[in-house]
Amino acid sequence: MNISLADIKNAKTTLQGVSYKTALVFNPRLSNMSGNQVFVKMENLQRTGSFKIRGAYNRIANLTDQEKALGVIASSAGNHAQGVAVAAAIYGIEAKIVMPLHAPLSKVTATRKYGAEVILHGEAYDEAYNEARRIQSETQATFIHPFNDPQVIAGQGTIALEILDDLPDVEVVVLPIGGGGLISGVALALKTINPTIKIIGVQSKNNPSMIESINNQHPITINGTPSIADGIAVKTPGELTFELVSKYVDDIVAVDEDEIASTMLLFLESAKVVSEGAGAAAAAGIIHRLSHYKNRKIVAVLSGGNVDVNILARTIDKGLVKNGRKCFLTTVISDRPGALAQLLQLIASKGANVLAVSHRRETLDIPISYAKVELELETIDAAQVMTLKKLLEENYYRVIIQ
Repeated sequence: MNISLADIKNAKTTLQGVSYKTALVFNPRLSNMSGNQVFVKMENLQRTGSFKIRGAYNRIANLTDQEKALGVIASSAGNHAQGVAVAAAIYGIEAKIVMPLHAPLSKVTATRKYGAEVILHGEAYDEAYNEARRIQSETQATFIHPFNDPQVIAGQGTIALEILDDLPDVEVVVLPIGGGGLISGVALALKTINPTIKIIGVQSKNNPSMIESINNQHPITINGTPSIADGIAVKTPGELTFELVSKYVDDIVAVDEDEIASTMLLFLESAKVVSEGAGAAAAAGIIHRLSHYKNRKIVAVLSGGNVDVNILARTIDKGLVKNGRKCFLTTVISDRPGALAQLLQLIASKGANVLAVSHRRETLDIPISYAKVELELETIDAAQVMTLKKLLEENYYRVIIQ
């Protein structure tokens, strides 16, 4: 089944009064870091906390009365689940959602609160997908695919129309890619209206399934590794989304876990915005992979903000370490009175703040009469960390910085 700009415009009409027209906000920090004018499409403030409500609602709105009576089923890492749950509730339709066993608790809880039955199955999205398909064959419920469906893609594509409403002269649009539903709809709409707009996709290095599929010229399955960007951790792109990405997307880049984490921290600190890992991927791509773009009007789609609080806390810590704002220092000192105080005084002289100290004599890797000291430090930046390391080495300390 083909999809056109007219389908996306129809979806925009269908979504009126259901999805929000989210803000397009200029971000000074991203702009200064990249040498461009960067605007952020705030889909983290969308209903249910991500763009997924757009596609899910558009698909369910187009079900026949008979299909509605049989209910719907979906598989999701979390955001699509919430979109389907809300859309089904609006129409009074029974909804079952299969989610991976380790899906973020916040997303599981929210999906249940919206009224859907949640079934936890499998270690990753693709296993949840297979289980949902099995249940669908037994119940005859309609499967609401998270990305490989024309009406879902059309719903996601409405973001493009909103971007053009707010920034008609946009030059580059950067979006995260998991299965490809979001970028397919947005790219189709933008390229149809203005073929000169560049469309850039960003994947996690841990799950580069679309990149590998494009390189091999057909959809392939990869066995990725866990990622903080769980929303785009998809092993196999869709046939339809692969075709649309191949036709309309100009480039796809991959970012690593540290880059995603540091971008989440950047959003939190500079914009007071909570982003999930997948949501931060586009901005991470602009910062770390698109340095050849300068003086352009760029839109980064912040696709969602549904991050588990515990994951957010760990991500903040990781981002602080990545940016040199926190470090872990290990050294060996003489086991005598005043030795630890002398070490701490040197550290204080460079303005670093000690958060935690571990002082141990009994480890097997140090000689008798010495002690291993492990310090957690709060620092200003990577330059301060290196200055501190140099000072300690000048004072005959052997230092390991982590």
